Amino acid sequence: MILEPELPVEEVRARIVGKLKKYFAACGKTEAVVGLSGGIDSALVFALACEALGSDHVQGILMPSPYSTLHSVADAVDLAENLKASYQIVPIENIFRSYTEELREWYKPGELDISLENLQARIRGTLLMTYSNRYGALLLNTSNKSELFMGYGTLYGDLCGALMVIADLYKLQVYELAANINADRTVIPISTMTKAPSAELRPDQKDSDSLPPYEKLDPILHALHEEGLSPETLVSRGVKRELIDRIVRLKNASAFKALQIPAVITVGSHPLVPEWKCI
Repeated sequence: MILEPELPVEEVRARIVGKLKKYFAACGKTEAVVGLSGGIDSALVFALACEALGSDHVQGILMPSPYSTLHSVADAVDLAENLKASYQIVPIENIFRSYTEELREWYKPGELDISLENLQARIRGTLLMTYSNRYGALLLNTSNKSELFMGYGTLYGDLCGALMVIADLYKLQVYELAANINADRTVIPISTMTKAPSAELRPDQKDSDSLPPYEKLDPILHALHEEGLSPETLVSRGVKRELIDRIVRLKNASAFKALQIPAVITVGSHPLVPEWKCI
């Protein structure tokens, strides 16, 4: 199974950049803010925003937690400097510690479950929305279509923002578009392109701890959503029933999140969200 895009990568890039420009003009805004993690998704959104609005109109905010790696922070800094864009580093460790101290009756010492992972995402979302409110900059969301389908995102955390820039791109398409941006010169650091995807909300975390590998996940999601194939058809084509059932279960369990996310830039004819959320 292969992921067949509707549009060439160059046209996808042009469409996203064009829609970013139109959206900001329609809102009467010129400034954007993006949370930078050192990961591929935020790097791509930051680069696209700089292309659409100009690097002097895009602010990056790095918010390392106790579980952020030094190489991810370095990658985020390198990205901003490659684009000659402004950035700030606002560590969240003390804020996170304050929350957990106040909630000490809820958790055992040293405990780290999904609610505390989500708390880190919500702290970051709060800081980004505060910057947006303070300086009149629209927050650009960095979630992709694969994550949205699987519910791999935190409501009121990393799913907040004024506009979802790459929410109509599967993870494999994110890498393809990032490679296109790097075609002439290295904008997105090579280590960002090659390291295993991770939310870095607990030690040594990888996306593959919670999701099937994107090389397997994306073609199945594409077949189910864009091609309209049934799970039974995919099983008949050799996909393992256990994998299909897991993907469908995660997809159905998180469908409610799609109703609460911001507007989405669409590049294809089968967006995840209702039509009224598409631009």
